[in-house]
Amino acid sequence: MAQLRAQLAELDGGAVQEPIGSEGVVPLSAELARVLPNGGLPRRQVTQVSDTPSLIVEILRQVTEAGGYVAVVGWPELSYAELSEQALRRTVAVPEPGMDAMHAAGVLAEGLDVVVLHTRSEIQYTPAQARPLLARVRVGEAAMLCVNATVPSPALRMSADIASFHGIGRGRGRIAGIDLEVSAHAKGWKRPPALLTLGAATGGVTHLKAVPS
Repeated sequence: MAQLRAQLAELDGGAVQEPIGSEGVVPLSAELARVLPNGGLPRRQVTQVSDTPSLIVEILRQVTEAGGYVAVVGWPELSYAELSEQALRRTVAVPEPGMDAMHAAGVLAEGLDVVVLHTRSEIQYTPAQARPLLARVRVGEAAMLCVNATVPSPALRMSADIASFHGIGRGRGRIAGIDLEVSAHAKGWKRPPALLTLGAATGGVTHLKAVPS
């Protein structure tokens, strides 16, 4: 944990800035914000996110390009190819946290904007198991995104499914982009899902529009 704290102190040359956005949320793009309560990810709370790597990487990209700091715990297979060099300097990766995954995520939540906690298989934490993590999240600054790791009563549930691919025609061609159907649900909040287009050929997000429910 001492090494992890030292890594935090060295982020972006040690020039860690104030948290981005408003007091209560980590802002995302205007398009993606349409499906989220208050236009962003809730700070000091847990958001349950589906195991959709492309959505997670897009969130990381948006937050780091806005000047925020992020971390990913327990996801060695996640590709960061879509992140710029500057974004990578604002990213802490802990691919193999061992038995300390929740503790590592809790430490990182103290000073970053977004922390992703990923487990290889689905885990349902009991209130007693989740309590130490939730306590750290509440006193920190981060929006905690849990993928496959389920805690009791998350503030927000966010999911994405691949709707279609771009660049493939009649059995050949290369994938140039994908459409994700993104939805979010919270207590007292439900909006129609949205279609998010991602891909290197499109330079990131090209559009996000409501999908009729």
